[in-house]
Amino acid sequence: MQRSKTVEFGVGIFILAGILGLVFLGLRVSGLTPSASSQTFHLEASFSDIGSLKPRARVTMAGVTVGRVESIELDQEWFDARVSMRLDSSLEGELSRDSTAAILTAGLLGEQYIGLTVGGDPEALEDGDSIRDTQSALVLEELIQQFVSSMVKD
Repeated sequence: MQRSKTVEFGVGIFILAGILGLVFLGLRVSGLTPSASSQTFHLEASFSDIGSLKPRARVTMAGVTVGRVESIELDQEWFDARVSMRLDSSLEGELSRDSTAAILTAGLLGEQYIGLTVGGDPEALEDGDSIRDTQSALVLEELIQQFVSSMVKD
């Protein structure tokens, strides 16, 4: 009788550890856990169309995640989307003023994220600066509409 209780207790602990492991992995994949480096700096960029970009979307550079989208709001003066980003502090003073930000899509119908490309200007972006050179999202529905309308005209 004692042995079966020990086995049941061990199986219960094993199942509990498995469930906790799945919860941890789910949080890591979704980006809900706080990042290891709490040191960040803030940049902004304006886009004419952000597609389905959402807060907490990835910000990447050369395919490596270097930050997250913090917030998205409408610029009341120019009626563009103003995107605020939090980037790793290791990039502060390293991104040139002519760096570009583009909204990219992971896969054909995947999530949208921001990809940064470094320019060649010797002056660097600092905390709170804006990226001027941006490329808006490609909206799949608009591309299909353009293709269909060009087929109808021919």
